[in-house]
Amino acid sequence: MKSFYSIFILIVTISCNAQVPTKEEQIGAAVQAVLENDRDGAKVYGYDPQGRLITLRDGNNEMICIADDPNIDGFSVACYHKTLEMFMARGRELKAEGKNPAEIFEIREREVRSGKLKMPKTAATLHVLSGPTAKYNKATGLVENANLRYVVYIPYATAESTGLPLKPAVPGGPWIMDPGTHRAHIMVTPPAQH
Repeated sequence: MKSFYSIFILIVTISCNAQVPTKEEQIGAAVQAVLENDRDGAKVYGYDPQGRLITLRDGNNEMICIADDPNIDGFSVACYHKTLEMFMARGRELKAEGKNPAEIFEIREREVRSGKLKMPKTAATLHVLSGPTAKYNKATGLVENANLRYVVYIPYATAESTGLPLKPAVPGGPWIMDPGTHRAHIMVTPPAQH
């Protein structure tokens, strides 16, 4: 019975391992979310064969990218300015502890207000390339069927302090989300191009 169990675990492990793209594929897909001239120097986080988040490549510029999580349906990669790293890392840590999005928001809000968690002093960007049927094409080196969304974090900004609406005034237009909080940010989601 023990040997059957060991073989079963081995098969499950091999199956899980097959779902994680190679280091090169993860890096190639992740950096598609950032401007082309920032791609070669961006730090990249991705996943090891067991599905754990690890550093795939150290960077030498201001951008940090995260590869698509193979355990989540759809496709989503992101790149953000290094001044957001403490905020993003804390979010990943709280998620790993089992906290839900509302709990993560409340905890980070308290920690920012107390000074424990530092947010950027100036605006900082996050770029998200995603899509339910998007995928990385190894042959072309391009992500297909994805849409790029831009997020500009401006902690504690409001509609009044920025002149931005609370929802898009036109399709793809900028608007402010989570106004008046540590996570206040400008959202810009250009319409999908086919």
